[in-house]
Amino acid sequence: MTNDVTELLDALRDGRVTVDEVAQQFRTRRWPRRRRAEPTTFMELAARELEDPDPYIPGSFDDVAAAYHQKKITRDQFRILSEAVAEAQRAEDAVDQSELRATRS
Repeated sequence: MTNDVTELLDALRDGRVTVDEVAQQFRTRRWPRRRRAEPTTFMELAARELEDPDPYIPGSFDDVAAAYHQKKITRDQFRILSEAVAEAQRAEDAVDQSELRATRS
C-alpha cells in the first residue's frame, strides 16, 4: 500500500532523497495516532494484554517501523526518522495543550 510516508521511504532507499530531507518532511507533518485510555486497574491492564494488536494505520509510524523491520532503512536512518516523528508529535501535543488552556480561560 502506497502513501506519502512509504513514498518518502522508497525515495530514501533509492537514493533520490537524503535522510535529512525525509526527517524534515516528517517533522512538519501530522502523524495519525492511536489514542486509547490508559488502563487504570490491574484487570484492565491484563485485559489489554489479551487484545489483538492494534490494526495497521497507513501513513503512520507503522510504515517507518515496517521499513526498518524489512531492512529497507538502516538502524541509523530509523533512529533519525523516529526522532523526527517524535518531534512532530511533541509539537502537536504542545499546540493541543495550548488550545486546551485557551478554552479554559
